Amino acid sequence: MTADGTLTYAELDERVRHRRDTPGGIRRLVMVSCANAVDPLVTYLAALSAGHPVLLVAGDGDEPSQERNRIGLVERYDPDVVLARAGDEWRLDERREGSRHMLHPELALLLSTSGSTGSPKLVRLSRENVRSNAVSIAEYLALTPQDRAAPTLPMHYCYGLSVVNSHLIYGASLLLTERSVVEPEFWNEFEAAGATSFAGVPYTFDLLDSTDFDRREQTSLRYITQAGGRLAPDRVRGYARLGQQRGFDFVVMYGQTEATTRKAYLQPELAEAKPESIGIPIPGGQFRIDDAGEDSIGDLVYTGPNVMMGYAESPTELAAGHTAEELRTGDLARQHDDGLFEIVGRTSRFVKIYGLRIDLDRVELLLADDGVEARVVNLEEHLVVFVRHRWALGLVPPIAANALGLPSHTIRAHLIDEFPLTSSGKPDTATLLQEAASPGRNESLEDPAGTVTAENIRALYSALLDRPDAVTDDSFVALHGDSLSYVEVSVRLEQMLGTLPRDWPAKSAQELASHRTAPAGARPRRTLARMETSGMLRAIAIVLITGTHANLFHVQGGAHLLLGIVGFNLARFQFADVPRQRRVRRLLRSAVQIFVPAVLWIGGVALISGMHEPATVFMLHNLLGGGDRWTVQWQYWFLEAVVWTILGLALVFCVPLIDRLERRYPVIVAGCFVAGALLLRLLLTGGVEAGPTERYSLPIVLWLIALGWLIARSTDVKRRLLTSVVVVLTVPGFFGDPAREAIANAGLLLLLWIPAVPLPRIVVPALGIVASASLYVHLVPWQVYPLLEDDFPLLPTLASFAVGILAWHGHSALRAWWAAHPSSTARRLLSDGFAKRASRDRRGDR
Repeated sequence: MTADGTLTYAELDERVRHRRDTPGGIRRLVMVSCANAVDPLVTYLAALSAGHPVLLVAGDGDEPSQERNRIGLVERYDPDVVLARAGDEWRLDERREGSRHMLHPELALLLSTSGSTGSPKLVRLSRENVRSNAVSIAEYLALTPQDRAAPTLPMHYCYGLSVVNSHLIYGASLLLTERSVVEPEFWNEFEAAGATSFAGVPYTFDLLDSTDFDRREQTSLRYITQAGGRLAPDRVRGYARLGQQRGFDFVVMYGQTEATTRKAYLQPELAEAKPESIGIPIPGGQFRIDDAGEDSIGDLVYTGPNVMMGYAESPTELAAGHTAEELRTGDLARQHDDGLFEIVGRTSRFVKIYGLRIDLDRVELLLADDGVEARVVNLEEHLVVFVRHRWALGLVPPIAANALGLPSHTIRAHLIDEFPLTSSGKPDTATLLQEAASPGRNESLEDPAGTVTAENIRALYSALLDRPDAVTDDSFVALHGDSLSYVEVSVRLEQMLGTLPRDWPAKSAQELASHRTAPAGARPRRTLARMETSGMLRAIAIVLITGTHANLFHVQGGAHLLLGIVGFNLARFQFADVPRQRRVRRLLRSAVQIFVPAVLWIGGVALISGMHEPATVFMLHNLLGGGDRWTVQWQYWFLEAVVWTILGLALVFCVPLIDRLERRYPVIVAGCFVAGALLLRLLLTGGVEAGPTERYSLPIVLWLIALGWLIARSTDVKRRLLTSVVVVLTVPGFFGDPAREAIANAGLLLLLWIPAVPLPRIVVPALGIVASASLYVHLVPWQVYPLLEDDFPLLPTLASFAVGILAWHGHSALRAWWAAHPSSTARRLLSDGFAKRASRDRRGDR
């Protein structure tokens, strides 16, 4: 099935027969530039049918690296016939009559060992290699003529080709499309065609996670396959569970071009229980483990009819016969008692990044050709390149990215004094990996030339959010940014980019870089800068709270306004459009970020002074009733209300139905929560006005958090007008104090209608710091100002902010130290039970 219509097997056969006659009766080397389109498929099948060895190369894009790869292979191997795209058409070019090559009788297929890296090293595959592997895959997937796959991967990639081969050999169907899984049109075509499967590499699932795939009902979907690199066990488990809910299988597979494609698969019923496993060998294949140590870990070796004939690095080797009887995979593995195999590390210099197989030694040679002496390692789907000269730092990413066809953010350059060597004089890769894992190497948050790029923004996210794994496709929301960090991030972004769009947290670094409101290098001096309203209100509210408690002035209402801001930010960040499990984890993480420092501080105060009861230390005072008289145990009512609300929402979103309803009807669900919380308030207070301690009780103030949630979901004028009515009708009367109610009312309406406020540029950084440190400023003043509040109220007010900001900086520094010292004693003790698994997760390559 194509965009132009349906092609039956009879019609496909007719086209193949017609194309098969073109190369003539003499065996010739045919190069096919691939795409998920009819012409490359027909030419590939025709070449196989006529016995012509076919070399598949990337042709599904116009990237410079792909063009260089094609040109390099044409120059080296000099194919007799070339199929390439010319504009919107495909052109078959017969470069000579007959052939200049000696071709082995069994040679059928040539595939690159290194994706689009331009490596001249090819894998030589026989017709039996291709046939046997296709049959094995079709067998363990139980393919029938009723199956219909949507190839999401290119044909020149062995995984994508295996989808084509295994379906055609069993009479199944293909939906040929060049659309991406992030495009709604892809899924419309998928559903209309009744497609039953698609295949994905790890990056495919990164893309799926950024869409509504987990909520999309695909009635015809029978299974999803995953290969081309290791998918983290928790994600395997997540997709296996999603499959159980939606009625599809999730099949993890393990393969290699040298094995024609697949070598092992994990039965889908085991994916949730054994997500770290590669499963068992495919039908007809066998594994053994050589040189196993006491831990049963050794070199994984594969044998089977799909093992390649051998390699080719020049045209003369196309005449060679079988030089490989077995395949040493380059992986370290163990076999468990249940028969399943598990990859625990690598022994070779081949790695996979974005599904591309990269030869690290060849990368070093490519850089050496450009005069850059380098050592290259792979760390968490990134190439880390070490150089000894500072001038080479700027050359490495563009050279490597262009040569390899990789996104530039996957390549990092680091400066090193000397390349480390082992005692035997060999390159010390382990030391380089330790160096590569050190956070913050050679990273800068601002570009000295004034040009703001996606990489600048990525680096800013990496540093301010403690996310060294951040990439330029990530957004603030995707990196688990929350209300505790967004003020500082937004202020820094405003300084870099100018006016930020309202939805900046959901925009990727790449999108934000293109949003810049002033030309690069032309950064005019302005007296005003814009600050997000929620950040400004947070700073104002904490000033009102602290100044009132210190008797500097008496302006109440700030704490209850903050509750509305909490709900607003929860909806923006923690309720983001991500899978339900990740949404719940974000909520739990936010609760922990408040609970832990609060318990440590309040507990320390309780130990020293004895003024707080255990219920207050562990934030249970409010929930246990609290009494109807204000005591020091009520001092932290606000933090208790926030923590338990977040935990309650995490529990609510554990219910799949509520989670789905909130995604589908966000405004309605938020409105329902406001209505429910208001009803609870009215029932508990017995009227409109709350009592002296009731106004601090979680069940009674919950409506303010829900109201902030509704404000965040009010994204157009009509909804804002309706929400304004709710605010105006529900806030007055709550305190029995018009001035206090006016503070909350005005702040909520400002939050609803004004996304950002112009302020004197000089005050924005200060407000940003105050807002970012608000949690800690809220914690410490009870211990700071009592000694001086009656005689010198300004001094304890300022001291409260100073201590709170220092505590915030101290906590940030502690988190950074913790991230930077994975081998520290404390961390090692805490993680001892998980050390082996973590090592396997970092080093494994499936």
